[in-house]
Amino acid sequence: MANFEEQLTALETVVEKLERGDLSLDESVHLFEEGLKLSNACKKELEAAEGKIQVLIEQGRGKTQVIDLDLAKNDELGDEEE
Repeated sequence: MANFEEQLTALETVVEKLERGDLSLDESVHLFEEGLKLSNACKKELEAAEGKIQVLIEQGRGKTQVIDLDLAKNDELGDEEE
């Protein structure tokens, strides 16, 4: 899956195309649907990052652990780091 920056760039491209207004209704609906998916993916990435930051702040003292709060990504980032 694409990273946050790639998803955000793709979302910006979709918005630019929709703002031009030179698409057919079907093309506009398809792009709008794609934009919603990209927007939701970006939101999910931001929420996961926010959760990690909150854990780090709460742990504030002592041993710092970075944990992945997004259950869908446990395979990628599920290991604890010191």
